[in-house]
Amino acid sequence: MFYKESLSRRAYLVFNFAFLTLLGISTLFPMVNTLAVSFSSAAAAAKGGIVFWPKDFTIAAYNYAIKQTALFQSLVISVERIFLGGAINMFLTITAAYPLAHDKSKFKYRTAYSWFFVFTMLVSGGMIPTFILISNLHLLNTIWALVLPGAVPVFNLILLINFFRNVPYELEEAAISDGANHWTILWRIYVPVSMPAIATLVLFVIVAHWNSWFDGLLYMNDPSRYPLQSYLQTVIINSLNATTMTMEQIKEMSVLSNRTVKASQVIIGTIPILVFYPFLQRYFVTGITLGGIKG
Repeated sequence: MFYKESLSRRAYLVFNFAFLTLLGISTLFPMVNTLAVSFSSAAAAAKGGIVFWPKDFTIAAYNYAIKQTALFQSLVISVERIFLGGAINMFLTITAAYPLAHDKSKFKYRTAYSWFFVFTMLVSGGMIPTFILISNLHLLNTIWALVLPGAVPVFNLILLINFFRNVPYELEEAAISDGANHWTILWRIYVPVSMPAIATLVLFVIVAHWNSWFDGLLYMNDPSRYPLQSYLQTVIINSLNATTMTMEQIKEMSVLSNRTVKASQVIIGTIPILVFYPFLQRYFVTGITLGGIKG
């Protein structure tokens, strides 16, 4: 049967498409502006008026930024945090979601354990008690202070539980009849079938670790141990102090400005996540949609 859309329906679709397109483009404006500032001269940045295109094009800010050892030290720490923290997050999320995805008939205390995790989303321990705990465990100024407090992201756990519930139970029954234990069923059946959802959660975990900055400032006493976002936070907040510079650095800074240097370092810090994101983006919509079918 041929269905003809009404005029009002077409007008709505055109308006909706145009609005969402403009909204999506607007989210790129801050990034484009920062990029333009980073390639502009100090005089042009001080004068202002830079919007989407650099003025007095120069790469001096990037030449200065790549010489900063602190920037690349923090980048290495962030990469280490992503791999270590991401592995811990995903392992604990997967192993916790598997039993909680089963019915009460197969896991008697499923509801109690589920509320145990959900309760942590409603009530947190607080910043000061958490800091005291990290300090008493002698984890301050170590990578473990950045990855252990958020070892089980409960929101990700809920998504994966809902996805695991959609896995046909007949697959598990067939595996049990063949003598497989739960560990084998989890890693040979549930994980391969749930790769779209797992890829989505990996993306969530990577972005969360990459963007986190406050815990670095809180738990790292040595600025050389800051992850990248914590380092960039100090760069954006603090002005360059000429009293601590050598004569060569002061001469170099005469063609730069705080604004162009900050912009260049922000762009450098953004590049890795922009490079990694497209490899997981195709799983994103599928994972969220399928993970939210059942409550």
